[in-house]
Amino acid sequence: MKTVSAACTQETLIGTLEKIIYSNRENSYTVGEFRADPDGTLVKIAGLLPNAQCGETLKLFGTWITHSKFGRQFKVDKFESKLPATLHGIKKYLASGLVPGIGKAYATKIVEHFKEDTLRVISEESARLAEVEGIGKGRIKAIKEAWDEQHALREMMVFLQTYNITTGQCLRLYKAYGNNARAVIQQDPYRVAREIHGIGFKTADAIALNLGFANDCHQRVSAGILYALGELESDGHTCYPKEELEKFAAELLHVSTDKVADRMRYLIQDERLVFLKENDLVQLLTSKQSEEAIALNVRRLMDGKSSLKAINAEKLIQSTEQHIGFKLAPEQISAIHTALNSKISIITGGPGTGKTTILKIVVDALIYEGAKILLAAPTGRAAQRMKESTNAHAQTIHRLLKFDPFRGDFTVDEDNPLTADFIIIDEASMLDIHLAASLLKAVPINAHVLLVGDIHQLPSVGPGNVLKDLINSNLFNVTQLQKIFRQGERSEIVVAAYEVLQGFTTLPQTVSSFNKIDPNKDFHFIQAESPEACVQAVVTLCESWLPKWYQRHSLMDVQILAPMHKGTAGIGNLNLQLQQALNKNVVVKIVGEAPFKFVVGDKVIQTRNNYDKGIFNGDLGRIMSLDRENGKLCAEFNNEMVEFERVDAQDLAPAYAISVHKSQGSEFPIVVLPLVRQHFMLLQRNLLYTAITRGRKKVFIVGDPSAYAMAVRNKESTLRKTTLPHRLKSAFPQAPSEKEGVDRE
Repeated sequence: MKTVSAACTQETLIGTLEKIIYSNRENSYTVGEFRADPDGTLVKIAGLLPNAQCGETLKLFGTWITHSKFGRQFKVDKFESKLPATLHGIKKYLASGLVPGIGKAYATKIVEHFKEDTLRVISEESARLAEVEGIGKGRIKAIKEAWDEQHALREMMVFLQTYNITTGQCLRLYKAYGNNARAVIQQDPYRVAREIHGIGFKTADAIALNLGFANDCHQRVSAGILYALGELESDGHTCYPKEELEKFAAELLHVSTDKVADRMRYLIQDERLVFLKENDLVQLLTSKQSEEAIALNVRRLMDGKSSLKAINAEKLIQSTEQHIGFKLAPEQISAIHTALNSKISIITGGPGTGKTTILKIVVDALIYEGAKILLAAPTGRAAQRMKESTNAHAQTIHRLLKFDPFRGDFTVDEDNPLTADFIIIDEASMLDIHLAASLLKAVPINAHVLLVGDIHQLPSVGPGNVLKDLINSNLFNVTQLQKIFRQGERSEIVVAAYEVLQGFTTLPQTVSSFNKIDPNKDFHFIQAESPEACVQAVVTLCESWLPKWYQRHSLMDVQILAPMHKGTAGIGNLNLQLQQALNKNVVVKIVGEAPFKFVVGDKVIQTRNNYDKGIFNGDLGRIMSLDRENGKLCAEFNNEMVEFERVDAQDLAPAYAISVHKSQGSEFPIVVLPLVRQHFMLLQRNLLYTAITRGRKKVFIVGDPSAYAMAVRNKESTLRKTTLPHRLKSAFPQAPSEKEGVDRE
């Protein structure tokens, strides 16, 4: 059913909550009847009303909407609670279910005995409730505890909403700290930024400054330094030069560098920060632990004997060539030899260079020899591609390591390792330091590890540059594949990708209109120089021309990849425009916050790992049903139906258009890439290369040729600062003898 806004003007209602029609205990979504002052009109209201009770006097802030099924109702955005003042209100409040065991009969007795003084007695002299016949000590205690809990939550919400804290954030705080939430926040508001998901430094800082914390107080500067380093980690760095970090944090906090330097010394002494004196670098303790774990575990694996029975690679290659009917290239043969005879080896190469062929040969040989092998990749889509290309079971690294949400960690680790002779990880360029550390800890000492990836792609979304650091260490056998084999070297997608890597700014033929496109070709550039023209062209291409050229394509086959989130040609606006053009399901219930509201049929992306539901950051799905009243939606991910409560649905984002970073590890039949000069801040060679290589069959670039040239010329993307090279050097004071062979049991 469609819900239509009747007006967008914010209004205020004051009155009494008369009846609760529906209430979801998990997320506090409530539908009720409300008697508005001063004329006593009974209206329907809906919104987040934590612990709201019948009989309460409420001040509601929100807007009027018209629901096609339930009619006119007031959508509550925020509310304030006042205790009921009338005897009728007090009686209704107590009988509403506030306390288990207090129904209408006891509520009536209590109010008739204490009259208007009822609520004060419960709050300040609860022992006097014994004056009412039938109320003993146990019931008095239950009434008092429920009363205190209600008021602790209410007071905290009133206190926090002053600082623009959302109702959802209030509930998270109360769930974490209970009745102590307000005291915790008043004592150290920066603590919540460290401990509560969804509340960051900026929110905590706003609360702290409003509470009167000094701009340069110890708590703020310490939290600000950790936040600054966290921001640098979000850019991929695992460490940062001490002096540069001091300046960055000082500018961020608007305090002196001396004050930052003083608190940084304290954080280092307190072991919340790590200082590498020889490199003058500072890093978070968790980053140090992960990079050390990577170095120590690759050393452990290199020192361990192999449990893998020796395989005659020459015989394998000969039989493979007879089977496939052509000769393997020398570098492919070298990669197979290296993979089978090294404890740790790496294969890197771009599209069409034969990585898939090599993987299939290695996997088939290992299976034939009876070896225990495990295949995994960082994302679900990458694991699915791996499974399809090798005909062997593959899974995400998160599933492989069995994350336990209750423990907050992987259950497969150094104490409970994997059982395998050979472990293959595809799309290894996506490994950040934390996932790589967890993986390597879980590898048994006698197993082989083969990492496969493309170092020219964008590095991992998380901190670090693991694959490149391992390759540059010169400690491991690395095969770099360079010869192109895909489609008899005729793939225009592959040619364009390699021309980008080589710095060629000249585009293949460009067209100014859709009717000039040859749909049989696989790479196209459609000119649209302004952001507005670019968006219109993308929408027209997806709505009209792609269905005409490729009748069997579906919404999930086409992926728009954009460099930026904001702006006319950014991800946000593209999703709005594409939803309007492509999703014809208009008679549906709508959920979500403005400006984007989810509709049945929407393409969505999961933005955070949800181990309970088995879906992970970057997984793509499609909404199949919505239930606004119960705050639920159902989406299909990887051919499985997943149900979301309102809280979990906050981790979903529209996915008609996604970022290039989010596309890593995936391939799509058709990729559309909007590219305009307004994207200049993020136009980089590796971003353009990554986007082009996501297209399996067709790639359409829509935009300004000068923006394409800007991206190709910008070879030097931000250099990631990491300590992994230093850790590897410490773990291997002498180069290993790995390249001469492997010890076997």
